Amino acid sequence: MFRELARKKQALSQEECIDILKREPRGVLSVLGDDGYPYGMPMNFLYDNGKIYFHSGKKGHKVDAISRENKVSFCVFDDGYRNEGEWALNISSVIVFGKIRVIEDVDQTVDICRRLSLKFTDDLDYIEKEIASFAKATLCFELTPEHITGKLVNEA
Repeated sequence: MFRELARKKQALSQEECIDILKREPRGVLSVLGDDGYPYGMPMNFLYDNGKIYFHSGKKGHKVDAISRENKVSFCVFDDGYRNEGEWALNISSVIVFGKIRVIEDVDQTVDICRRLSLKFTDDLDYIEKEIASFAKATLCFELTPEHITGKLVNEA
């Protein structure tokens, strides 16, 4: 059902893919948007126990698209590196295909928001203040991966 990488020599192992998903703070979530157009947006995310979690407002293009079609793709890439004496950047990227769902449980939503926030700050007072102020207006999604691939690309 899912395509194999054309350049297998550049493929990352599943362990390398998971490491990138655990380490990187942002990616691009792509959904089937209005009138069949793809709609991709940068998203903060949390990878935990084989699932990917996002937070969002309760209204908007993304929410409408997900309510119509739960199949999505998610792309994450690292900052890359340059080999000594070379100009080209080497970037590792991961593509996840899967199905996404809204998390209905308020306690789980709060837990996800708290853990996601800890990727960006250890200021617990700030995190708790934000949760108290915005939890009721926050929606969380859970992406269950069906296929994960990754590769190392050299820009040259």
